[in-house]
Amino acid sequence: MAGVRYPIEMVNGVPVVAAPAEIDASTAHWLGELLLQAHCCGHGTFVVDMSRTRFCDAASVGVLVRAHKRALAQGGELRLVIPASTLVLRVFAVTGIDQVIPNFPGLDEALQSAPATAPRPPRPRRRRRPKPGMRTSADRRPADPGATPSPA
Repeated sequence: MAGVRYPIEMVNGVPVVAAPAEIDASTAHWLGELLLQAHCCGHGTFVVDMSRTRFCDAASVGVLVRAHKRALAQGGELRLVIPASTLVLRVFAVTGIDQVIPNFPGLDEALQSAPATAPRPPRPRRRRRPKPGMRTSADRRPADPGATPSPA
């Protein structure tokens, strides 16, 4: 990253961070610092333009999620610009990150006013499996309606 600089640019009053072509373990910390700087500009909502990004590893996804949570806590949100044709968007879709962080195909769409957060669909409830030896409702006998309580 020496010599290459990706400043925070203000577009229509919104901080926009241009992400590099590859975001990996060596650049994730740098991106996190830049996103923190964009957050500290006093704007709840800011944009990361990933239109040039071809690769984004797990460490970078973690940085983006933390930045989004920080923005949500301040009443804003992190918005990503990710063209539909990129591998990055497919990776985000497979991991579910595209449902967590709002993403847009272009910068104009990302800058348009939108609700601070879109409601997330409820997750289906999973039935828990009982641990070995644990009693379940199927193990219990139904109460006899004519029985009298035992004096214990």
